Amino acid sequence: MLSKNTVKFIKSLHQKKFRKQESAFFVEGAKNVTELLLSNYTVSHLLCTEKFQEENTLLVNGFSGIKIEVNPKELSALGTFSTNDQALAVAKIKENKPLTFGKEQLILALDDVRDPGNLGTIIRIADWYGIEKILMSKNTADIYNPKVLNASMGSFTRLSFEYVDLLEKLTASNLPVYGAFLEGMNVHHLGKAANGILLMGNESNGISRQLEEIVTQKLTIPAFGNAESLNVAIATAVLCDNLTRIM
Repeated sequence: MLSKNTVKFIKSLHQKKFRKQESAFFVEGAKNVTELLLSNYTVSHLLCTEKFQEENTLLVNGFSGIKIEVNPKELSALGTFSTNDQALAVAKIKENKPLTFGKEQLILALDDVRDPGNLGTIIRIADWYGIEKILMSKNTADIYNPKVLNASMGSFTRLSFEYVDLLEKLTASNLPVYGAFLEGMNVHHLGKAANGILLMGNESNGISRQLEEIVTQKLTIPAFGNAESLNVAIATAVLCDNLTRIM
């Protein structure tokens, strides 16, 4: 049975300050919940309907945390979805550990990407292109924001993240830094797959001047129409496609 304390606890996780205080977050919907249960996150609560249990018998039976059967109305009242006839789960936030990387991979760095939807989409894009690590400035949106997690469609479970002083981290990496700018080398002219760090900037202001100074190669996506700019998530997808392609 769903208790008032559990309801209060989960609803508090809508806010960043309580997620930080409880070191916990929630995901909702069949896709995100199943991805979470299959990941290395520590899941404490599973609230699910009879339908979810029937469709995911092995996952549900193998879950050792607090398991509560609920109805769709109760789930919808707890989360952000207008309707949810499947599940909601609560998990422990991972420690913000320093990421290490070698020269053989492409890493993504985000300079104050503030919109949760953009961040979630970028996480999903990174997962698609096999990028396993994302560095984020301290003012980048909270990855455990429900809007971020919903947009990521479970991809957040396969990536590693670090909130960090980007200038310090990128300088110490000794890796080439590719920066997205309106002016720069046409990304179509790269000629081969590239390793290093792809730096994406803020939705309104782009990459900060401080970080611009350490960019090894400025890249631009050629325009064939009259739009002023591209959404940061779309731009990330185009650049990742070019940086990871094999010639």
